[in-house]
Amino acid sequence: MNSAVANKTLKGGEFLIKETEAKDVFIPEEWNEEQLMIAKSHHDFLAQEVWPILDRIDSQEEGLMPSLLEKAGELGLLGISIPEYLGGFGKDFTTSMLATEILGGGHSFAVAISAHTGIGTLPILYYGNEEQKAKYIPKLASGEWKACYCLTEPSAGSDANSGKTNAVLSADGKHYILNGQKMWITNGGFADIFTVFAKIDNDPNLSAFIVEKSFGGITLNPEEHKMGIKGSSTRQVFFNDCKVPVENLLSDRQNGFKIAVNILNLGRVKLAGAAVGGSKIITTKSVQYANERQQFGRPISKYGAIRYKIAEQAILIYACESATYRASQNIEDAIQTLIADGMDEAKAKLKGVEQFAVEAAILKVHGSETLDYVVDEGVQIYGGMGYSAEAPMDRSYRDARINRIFEGTNEINRMLTVDMMLKRAMKGELDLMGPAQKVVGELMSVPSFASEEKTLFSTEKSYIANFKKAVLMVAGGAVQKLMAQLGKEQEVLMNLADMIIELYVSESLQLRVEKLVSIRGEEACKVQLEIMRVYLNDASDKIHKSGKEAINSFAEGDEQRMMLMGLKRFTKVDPINTTAARRVVAAKLIEENKYCF
Repeated sequence: MNSAVANKTLKGGEFLIKETEAKDVFIPEEWNEEQLMIAKSHHDFLAQEVWPILDRIDSQEEGLMPSLLEKAGELGLLGISIPEYLGGFGKDFTTSMLATEILGGGHSFAVAISAHTGIGTLPILYYGNEEQKAKYIPKLASGEWKACYCLTEPSAGSDANSGKTNAVLSADGKHYILNGQKMWITNGGFADIFTVFAKIDNDPNLSAFIVEKSFGGITLNPEEHKMGIKGSSTRQVFFNDCKVPVENLLSDRQNGFKIAVNILNLGRVKLAGAAVGGSKIITTKSVQYANERQQFGRPISKYGAIRYKIAEQAILIYACESATYRASQNIEDAIQTLIADGMDEAKAKLKGVEQFAVEAAILKVHGSETLDYVVDEGVQIYGGMGYSAEAPMDRSYRDARINRIFEGTNEINRMLTVDMMLKRAMKGELDLMGPAQKVVGELMSVPSFASEEKTLFSTEKSYIANFKKAVLMVAGGAVQKLMAQLGKEQEVLMNLADMIIELYVSESLQLRVEKLVSIRGEEACKVQLEIMRVYLNDASDKIHKSGKEAINSFAEGDEQRMMLMGLKRFTKVDPINTTAARRVVAAKLIEENKYCF
């Protein structure tokens, strides 16, 4: 085993009970020259091929999106994470996340390319046998074939395993006969390859199949009319006695649901990266407009109300980006450890992502809601022009909204965050009970008022340690009080999830800034320090509010009073002038005339 990697790799969810050292996280300020060149090639593609024709893309001009995917394939943009022997570049997970981030600013094209390279390609890459990978992956990497993913049905959305699409073995045993209906299929209108989930006979669980359009028996409804991402192809797909060769069963029979879950974990992390990329572009446009737009004789960027919005956009983006790349590197470290232990590379990649499914759900929620805030305030900064289809915020606002629904709704992902952590605890994979009991013991004791020697980050580290105690206290109380009923108390689960999300992002941001200061020095990181202080200040309020709502819903009397007092103690932070801090952040963006962190 690679001991250096193993020692610094936390298991998924362990951030709640273990400390991470700043030197062990990856921060975007550490991109190497090759990675920056990859980022530039993706940005140049958007600038040259996508942004000039966004109206044509949104009108779904015949053949336009497939041709863009083919151009992207010629430049290697479809094969960043595909092994070299299958026609790709074989880059690591963190580099593939950088590519995803840059392409996140591509509106409907971003949806099409993400669906193709992610849910369209990865099931075959990670679960296919060597014959299947050799047949399909090189053509998907080149863009010769386009891919889609067929899971959702009219009566099976979040409850995907309840799908009715059925497969029956033919009399001669050579084909599965596929019948059923799928909906909301991205790239469905032009896809050559469909990964289709169906139940064989009366199996309780889904199986997965690689279906070529050329097999026949496939019909499509017209394109859906959508609120946003209008340029992406979204169709209903019908399978009518579609004959699928038996060798096109993907993985084992009844393994389809596991494939779907693991590919969704990947999709959630990638969505966060794309949301960060889109948010940066929108903030840049917001800053540039604020510097250009004159009212009452000066640019609107001179006004405090506008500066608040610009600063808050940047603070949320920087925090989300910190968490996204922290998790990405954790996943990459886990993958490399598994490979070093002898696991097959494809299986290691799946296992590495699966291990951080909790973080994937957290990132999906935080990323999509950061993007929502950024585009909403982008419209507001533009004012009347923000509501005009002639200005860029109209498309950005509409396109962003789907991200809170994609890859499992944010409500589902919040509940999954808590559910997965508790299940790991029950399996003994995550020791939550010991730390939770320790917090209860601390509640019963007299608080220590001894002053400790202050260092640059000691105050923020103490806040985060206390945030962890707040989560453990409220979660432990909810489990003890509600027990088996907790799964039905969705409001409590939402409260717990919001506490966990704010904790994880706060810690990720603090670690990033600490590492950056160790590299550049405190003087060069003044703005980033202000970003950290504002975010942690606001996170304390959010954690307190969510914790209070949860406690008040399941506790009473002395228990309630004790927990509320503990919550107040664990979410207490020193007062800071957030107005002055946000002004420092906004001034930097206004001076640079762009998102500049």
